[in-house]
Amino acid sequence: MFSAVIFDLDGTLLDTERCTGEAGLRAFSRFGIELEQDFLHCMIGKDEKACDLILGQQFPGLDITALRDDWGREIDLAYAAGIPLKPGVHELFARLDHPRALATSSSRLQARRKLDLTGLTSAFAQVVTVDDVERPKPAPDAFLLAARLLGHPPSACVAFEDSEAGAEAAHAAGMTVVQVPDILPASGRFAHLVADSLLDGARRIGLLPV
Repeated sequence: MFSAVIFDLDGTLLDTERCTGEAGLRAFSRFGIELEQDFLHCMIGKDEKACDLILGQQFPGLDITALRDDWGREIDLAYAAGIPLKPGVHELFARLDHPRALATSSSRLQARRKLDLTGLTSAFAQVVTVDDVERPKPAPDAFLLAARLLGHPPSACVAFEDSEAGAEAAHAAGMTVVQVPDILPASGRFAHLVADSLLDGARRIGLLPV
């Protein structure tokens, strides 16, 4: 039924969104801004340029470059202690026979670092980052490029995503979308299946035996 599988990275395979949010709160605090996590949630699934636009609108006059540098240092410290995987990642990869690609809103440098730190570099035949496409998610470009590099039509691909922006992108690409919510609940608008976990989604969509 399906010939290839394409995964998002943060929040889908890696449990990084909470870590990134906590690092952001510490960075904002040093700039004299006390935030609630809810504000940072609006940036989940979005690329860096989109997030900078949100920050610029919310905090006119904020030195976004300096904030990003500080936020990045906080994230680096957290990652150095280890990046936890979402439940079922290793089991899923061990059991999947399908070609796999990554389609992430992270930059190429960020994605490669996360993959190296988690030992997942060899898990993918192709890696597509925000640096490889003209339009970031929720545009379908990253998923379309990943399918093309794998040599499979989008209609034959299953995409795993956690965020609404990512699910919208995969849906627009014409893929079957399995959404596994992370921090934010899924609306289900762009998902063919909303699952409790990666393994649950893989079983229910037909990639693994029930």
